[in-house]
Amino acid sequence: MLIRGAELEGGRLADLRIENGRVVAIGQLSSAAGEASIDARGGLLLPGLHDHHIHVAALAAAAASVQCGPPHVASLDALIAALTAALRISGTGWLRGIGYHQSVAGMLDAGMLDTIAADRPIRIQHRGGRMWFLNSMALDLLLAGRSAPQGLERVDGRFTGRLFEGDVWLKTALAGRLPSFAKIGTMLAARGVTGLTEISPANDSVIARHFAAERANGNLPQTVMLAGRSALCRDDMADGMTLGPVKLHLHEAALPAFDDIVHSIREAHDRGRTVAVHCVTEVELVFTLAAIDEAGAMRGDRIEHASIAPDTAVTEIARLGLAVVSQPHFIAERGDAYRDSVAPEEQLLLYRLRAFLDAGVTLAGGSDAPFGGADPWMSMAAAVSRQTHSGTTIGAGEALTPEQALDLYLAAPDDLRRRRHVEIGAPADLCLLDRRWARARDDLASVGVQGTWIDGRRVHDRIDQPPA
Repeated sequence: MLIRGAELEGGRLADLRIENGRVVAIGQLSSAAGEASIDARGGLLLPGLHDHHIHVAALAAAAASVQCGPPHVASLDALIAALTAALRISGTGWLRGIGYHQSVAGMLDAGMLDTIAADRPIRIQHRGGRMWFLNSMALDLLLAGRSAPQGLERVDGRFTGRLFEGDVWLKTALAGRLPSFAKIGTMLAARGVTGLTEISPANDSVIARHFAAERANGNLPQTVMLAGRSALCRDDMADGMTLGPVKLHLHEAALPAFDDIVHSIREAHDRGRTVAVHCVTEVELVFTLAAIDEAGAMRGDRIEHASIAPDTAVTEIARLGLAVVSQPHFIAERGDAYRDSVAPEEQLLLYRLRAFLDAGVTLAGGSDAPFGGADPWMSMAAAVSRQTHSGTTIGAGEALTPEQALDLYLAAPDDLRRRRHVEIGAPADLCLLDRRWARARDDLASVGVQGTWIDGRRVHDRIDQPPA
């Protein structure tokens, strides 16, 4: 295939030829006999974007769930209306809600949910992804013939309906099948996303086989780096999949013994794998940095989120040579709630960006979808503006240039320090914008993607012309 008249980074217009999944020529090219070609009309041609932190199965499940938190739902009345409408439309069986935050109506419990619907099982996931709220019918169904998990809260001998860290137990109790990724693959391709780092901590050989099957049947065209449990191995990876880091998911309220986390890090390194450590509080971050320092850092070790990072932590991350994978859009999506719940002196430390770059830290971007929006262009726009949904600016000094924001999604997944380019010999994983960069950089949120190619195959097409 020949792509004619595309803008390349740096501003020059050129043609580009794809053969056998690779870029084989760039310049002023003539069409070969029988060769399909399209006119890019001056749109910027980029390497395909890579989401460096995403939960694909959860995102697929979320697509069939009810939004229960900000900005879609911001009050108890709005929550009742959303659930009532969903109950009426869905008819029978389980109702699954996502994105709840206690700013809507406090910490939910079974009694409160029973007032909305007592005759349908309801489960609602907290926005942080680590807690579920269940009504009484849901509790009855889940506990029939099985023991309650440790994380199911009990007060005065009765279950409250609050389930903490219970995803594995819940999955088993529901005996649910993993969802199709077809809608997710299509949606991400339309945003120019050609690669994913799936980073759920429970990922094992079972989820690896599901990813392999979804890729084989065309439901998920994106290439996948699969992170997860330490037991994952290269033999679990299929075509288009690579083995990612061991994911360590810390929780400030229940941190593991220091020696245990040091052992986990060393064990991963001994297996030739890096670690990716979830750090959303300052305590989790300080604990992690001390553990990595004790275990010895390995090139490619990374901090996920680094939600609150004081200067001392930024300096230590740089000293250890760690990468940070951030979610700039959380300032836009959650910033107004942060202003109410985070101490004023800590708000300037939220999802820092420029501080990391200035310290020489490798920085990449990921959506954390479904716990955040999956559109990388909205995330880039948030990295530049640092504005909340209401228009308030948080940490203006952490803002990036549009070029730096774009770089967050062009890092190579196997080496975040390496920035990918459209060049001869590179994989034909490409993203064609509907405009030149001079116009795109002024309004990243409105950027449209005209075409997306993965391994030379067009997986998204909004180009208003037939291939010549």
